[in-house]
Amino acid sequence: MRTLKTFASDNNSGTHPDILRAINLCNSGHAIGYGDDQYTELALKKFKEHFGEEIDLYFVYGGTGANVLGLKAITQSYNSIICAETAHINVDECGAPEKFTGCKIQTVPSENGKILPSQIDPLLHGFGFPHQSQPKVISITQPTELGTVYSIEEIKDIAELAHKHGLLLHMDGARISNAAAYLKANLRDITVNAGVDVLSFGGTKNGMMFGEAVVFFDKILSIDFKYIRKQGMQLHSKMRFISAQFEAMLSNNLWLRNAQRSNDLAQILAKEIIKIPAIKLSQPVQINAVFSIIPKEIIEPLQQEYFFYVWDENKNEVRWMTSFDTEEKDIFKFVNTLKKYLP
Repeated sequence: MRTLKTFASDNNSGTHPDILRAINLCNSGHAIGYGDDQYTELALKKFKEHFGEEIDLYFVYGGTGANVLGLKAITQSYNSIICAETAHINVDECGAPEKFTGCKIQTVPSENGKILPSQIDPLLHGFGFPHQSQPKVISITQPTELGTVYSIEEIKDIAELAHKHGLLLHMDGARISNAAAYLKANLRDITVNAGVDVLSFGGTKNGMMFGEAVVFFDKILSIDFKYIRKQGMQLHSKMRFISAQFEAMLSNNLWLRNAQRSNDLAQILAKEIIKIPAIKLSQPVQINAVFSIIPKEIIEPLQQEYFFYVWDENKNEVRWMTSFDTEEKDIFKFVNTLKKYLP
């Protein structure tokens, strides 16, 4: 059965053929479970090629698990975690970060998804005062929930502020490959070289079937993570089926090719959208996300043909996303359908 390609999320895409081949290849015979297998060893080598020899790496099922457990490893329940008010850990994880870490989430208002040191600094107080949650982590999303991308210098500035006050910098990198493609930078330069301490590295949104990774750039921070992952129900018994995907993803620049393709297709969609006077782009298009304000009356009928999300009902702001398997013809078919509902 073939279904219509939608623009709701890159989570809705299929699995890249190279990833399917990797899964099939590792499906022969038996392998030791829980990560003590050759496929996990090969995947670790690939991660070290990209991020450096000193990393500590753990595979998990999904992005919420990566974020929550990565944060739990570096906090105590009396700590606070600072993030943008639009951050996934604040909006889209059903309170899991607070529940499993016990930490207070402190948010910073943001119109474009990014937060600045000048906005964070006022929250860095009360150190040593037992009546207040103790700031411990700044968490940024790269790229942000609004499709914008932190520059390397912006990340360095936040990292400098965090480390100056004894805090750690966590990065939610569910779409980090798209950010790297936009910045034309390697993965190391936009993470550990920029001062990131813990990274949630996304695979599912970039062509994998399932699986994410938690990368620690200081092994001291991950000293107890093997227990945290097990207790957090994210230790996959047949680990090779995650590992083989990552080994393929980080080989032959597949991670970059998939991300660049989805980014490029979003640019094509944006160029078509700006030709329509009744529709206005609401955020710069930097990755594979196109945010637009459209007439309210066309949202529901358009959703009957193409599933997508309304981002802000008050502004009639919607989000359209492309994926590695989106084709140009899909975009033009969608745009023509969109025009059909406009006066």
